[in-house]
Amino acid sequence: MAVITRRDFAKLAGAGAATLTLGGLLSGCANNSESEAVPTATDSGDVPNEVIVSMTPGSEPAAGFDPMVSWGCGEHVHEPLIQSTLIRTTAELAFENDLATSYECSDDGLTWTFTIRDDARFTDGEPLTARDVAFTINGIRSAAASECDLSMVREATAPDDATVVIAMEKPFNALLYTLAVVGIVPEHAYGEGYGSNPIGSGRYMLDQWDKGQQVILRANPDYYGEAPKMKRLVAVFMEEDASLAAAQSGQVDVAYTSATFAAQQPAGYDLLNCASVDSRGISLPVVPAGASKTDEKGDAVAGNDVTCDVAVRRAINYGVDRERMIDNVLNGFGTVAYSVGDGMPWSSPDMACVTDKELANKLLDEGGWTPGADGIREKDGVRASMDLYYSAGDTVRQGIAEEFSNQMKELGLEFAVKGVSWDDLYPHQFSDPVVWGWGTNSPIETYNLFYSKGSGNYACYENASTDAYLDEALGMPRVEDSFELWKKAQWDGSTGFAPQGDAPWVWFANIDHLYFAKENLRVAEQKPHPHGHGWSLVNNVDQWSWA
Repeated sequence: MAVITRRDFAKLAGAGAATLTLGGLLSGCANNSESEAVPTATDSGDVPNEVIVSMTPGSEPAAGFDPMVSWGCGEHVHEPLIQSTLIRTTAELAFENDLATSYECSDDGLTWTFTIRDDARFTDGEPLTARDVAFTINGIRSAAASECDLSMVREATAPDDATVVIAMEKPFNALLYTLAVVGIVPEHAYGEGYGSNPIGSGRYMLDQWDKGQQVILRANPDYYGEAPKMKRLVAVFMEEDASLAAAQSGQVDVAYTSATFAAQQPAGYDLLNCASVDSRGISLPVVPAGASKTDEKGDAVAGNDVTCDVAVRRAINYGVDRERMIDNVLNGFGTVAYSVGDGMPWSSPDMACVTDKELANKLLDEGGWTPGADGIREKDGVRASMDLYYSAGDTVRQGIAEEFSNQMKELGLEFAVKGVSWDDLYPHQFSDPVVWGWGTNSPIETYNLFYSKGSGNYACYENASTDAYLDEALGMPRVEDSFELWKKAQWDGSTGFAPQGDAPWVWFANIDHLYFAKENLRVAEQKPHPHGHGWSLVNNVDQWSWA
C-alpha cells in the first residue's frame, strides 16, 4: 500500500474528482438492485426514510472506508458511521460512551483502561471484543499509510474480551478526541481490500460505492444502539456548481454550497448555516531566511527575512481588518477568528486583538521599518516585500490572499499573491507566508501548529514555555483539567503565541459551512464543523427525520 502523508491527503482533497452529472446522479441512485427498495421524495407520496446529500469531490475517501488509513480519523475528522468507536463527542463536545461502558486514566497519564460492552457484533455476525479494539489501535500505530496519529501510544492490549488497556509512550490526554473518531475493525476479517468492503458494527453498512460518483449507506439492522431513523444515506460527490444545479432541480435533499452561491437559494430549500471551527489563517515564518527544516518529505528550506521580525508579525495581527475580510470575501458568512480554536474550551481570550492600524504602524515604525519612495517599508536593506501562497482553485483562499494583500499595502507591507498547485506550494511552506485551512474539535490542532515538533509547525515556531505548557496540559489525567494550561500556552501574561506575543500566525475567520436543505427535512443539532465540507454534516444522520 502506498504511503499517504498528511500533505498528500490535502492534495487529494483539493484536487477533486470527476464531476457527477445530474443524469449520472439519477441513474446511479436508481441502479441499486442489491439494496432494499427505499421510497424517496421523488418516487413516492410516502414520507421517505432516506436522504441524498451532496459532498465535495474531496470528501470521497481515497483509500476507501478504512480507519487504518484515513476514514473518519484523517485530515477531515468525522464519525465513521460504518464502524463503532470507543467513545463519541456530543454537540457540546463532551465525551459519551459508545463501545466503552467506562474508562479511566492512571494518575501518571500513562495507562488508559476501557471496559467494552458485550452486545456489539460486526455485520458478519461475529462479536466485537476488546481484541478487535487492541488490533485496530496497534494497527494504526504501526501503519505507515495511516493519517491518524497514534504515535503517542506504546501498545494496546486486551487482557480479556471486555477490557482494553492502552499503554502510552508519554501522557497525552487528547488521545480521547482521536479515539472518538477511530472506527474499530474486525481482527478476523481485516485485510487487503477492506476499504472497499468494510465490515463494521456501526449505525450503517456500505451498500454501494460507485467510485467518483456516490456512496450508499444503509442502516445496520443489528446495531446495538437506537435504530437509525434514516434507513439510507446517499452521498453524491460533485463540484460546487453541480451541487447547486442538483438542488435547483430537486434531485438532492441537502446540497453543500458556499458564500459565492448562497444567494441563489432554490425554491423549497432552507439555507442551513452550520457554525464551524474551520479556520483560515496565514503562517508567518519566525526565523531568518537560510534555515532548514525536516518534515516527512525530507529537508526543506525555511525562514523569511521580513516575517522573522516580531514587530512585523504583531503589526500584521493588529493591522488586518477581519470584519472587512469576512464581508468582502465571505459575503458575511463567517465569524471573526483570532486562533485555530476560537470558542473551544481550550481557547484563550488573550488571542483576540481588535483592528488597530495606528498601533500597527507604530509597531513597524518603532521596529525600524521605514517607508520607501513607493510606500513599501524597508529595514537594513531588506524590503518588506514577500510572496504569499495559496492553493490554486480554492476561490476562498484566493479571495483571502488578495484581500489581505490589499490591506497590508495600507501598512507599507507588500505581499505578491501566488496561486499554485499543492506540489508547487509545499516547497514554500516553511519559508513564505501561506494561506491555510485548519480546524478540528480537538486541541490537537493547537499542538500540531505551535509545539516545536508539531506536524503543522510551518512557522518554525519554538518557545520552551509554550512547549512546557502543552506537555503539562496533555499530561493531565482529566481532559477538563487541562484547559487552563492550553490557554497559558497561548499567553501566560508574558510569553506565548498570542498576537501580543510571538504572533507566528495571523487568523481571520471561521468559515460558515453552508448547505441548501429541503424545507421538510429535520437536521439534528450539529457539532461545530471541523475543517472540511463533507462527512461531518452527517455525523448524526441517524437522528435526522422528515416532517
